[in-house]
Parts: sequence; structure tokens; C-alpha cells
Amino acid sequence: MSSPSAIDKTLMVLDAVLEHSRFTDVVTATGLAKSTVHRIMASLVEHEFVAQAEDGSYHPGPKALRLAGHALTNVDLATVARPVLADLVAQTRCTVHVGLLNGDEAIYIARLDGPKPYRMPSRVGKAFWLHCTGIGKALLAEKDDEALDALITRTGLPARTPLTHTTAAALKADLAQVRSRGYALDDEENEPGIRCVAAVIHDHTASAIAAVSISTLSLEQSIAQVALMAPAAMEAARKISAALGYLEPTT
Repeated sequence: MSSPSAIDKTLMVLDAVLEHSRFTDVVTATGLAKSTVHRIMASLVEHEFVAQAEDGSYHPGPKALRLAGHALTNVDLATVARPVLADLVAQTRCTVHVGLLNGDEAIYIARLDGPKPYRMPSRVGKAFWLHCTGIGKALLAEKDDEALDALITRTGLPARTPLTHTTAAALKADLAQVRSRGYALDDEENEPGIRCVAAVIHDHTASAIAAVSISTLSLEQSIAQVALMAPAAMEAARKISAALGYLEPTT
């Protein structure tokens, strides 16, 4: 295996600085010699990709921040998610969605259909409630009780089907399970005859901004069978989150 080039080493150091502020930690993270890291850091500081504080610690410089800002401004979630959704359809043979949080509701921004003879009633651009959908509950599970209570006060918990949670106690009990297992289930709570499993998507700030779901007919799969697709939904959400710059906690 060839040794890293000068460009490789520079990128290794810059990547390490994004996670480590101390020089010794950057050296450890890159595995490069101290003299090499020192030389590269000095050059990055000179060109404003890295900045050094008075206490000697390092952090991203103004040029790195400007580049990040430009990149994030031009990120289109639907475009980022599409290849992941294509893989998810191939794996599950079901219809998959991404729903984006928009105030007190969510909006479908991407949908790919599986090779089934039927089509789901969802469509890109359609808004939907949070309390009765897999995507919505995956997003609500990220909120604390104060924010959740405020949302319930504003929107209420209207019934979409006989299985919709229409009390705060029932919804909160469901959301506790979502937090515990890492995914949400919709057992005919939004549309009669349709079940889904969903997992939350985080952006670079660790904010829950969207969720990915896998949907199927209740005639085809029981809720237990739908839950078996949860790992696929969670992995898809992780991939999309990573593409948006989200770093999962290491502990």
C-alpha cells in the first residue's frame, strides 16, 4: 500500500481538526509525525482554513466555515436521499418516503415505489400530521415534553383512523417506545390498510429535520413483519444523515 501523498496528509489533518482542538489529539487521530502535522497546521492557519485560539487550541477557520456554508446552502435533501432510497426499495420491495419537518407538520419530499401492482396515496409535496404517521412520530420522539405539549396544544390530536392516538398519554407512551428502540411504527393510524416503519434523519447540527419510512399494505404484512424492516430504515436514515454532515455520538 502506497504512503499518503502530501494532499492526503493535508486532508487528514484538516479532517482531524474538525473533531479535535488539541495538537496532540490531531497527531494521534492522523497517525502522522508531529513535525508533519505542525507544518501542515501552520500552512492551514496561514490560509485561514484553520484558526488558532489564544490558548493554543485549533478550530475551523473562516475559509473552512465559508466553504461549509456554501455547501450546506446548496444541499438538496431529496437529491441526497435518492440513491439511499433506491437501495432501500431494492432491499424491501416496498414504497419508501422521506418526509421533511415543516413547523407542526411534515411534507413528503421524496418517494420511490416498489415493484408492486398498487400505489400508495402519498405524493411529493403533500403535508401530513405528525402524531399519526411513522415519519411524524420519529420526529416527535426527538422533542422534549415541553415542546411536545406545546405542539399538542396548538394542533390537537385529531383522529385519522380508529387507531390514531388521540390522547397525550397514548401518544407519549408510543414515543417512549420510539426512543427506546430507535424507530417508529404506524399501524394503520394514518391510512386504513397501510402500515409503515420510520427512522429519523439528523442534519449537521444534530437537529432532527426529516425521517425515512418504508410503507406496505396491512394485508401483506403484519405489524411484527413491518418491524422486521426497522434495521433497514434505520440504516437508510444513518446514511442520509451522514451525507448531510451528521456525526453520530461516539458514546
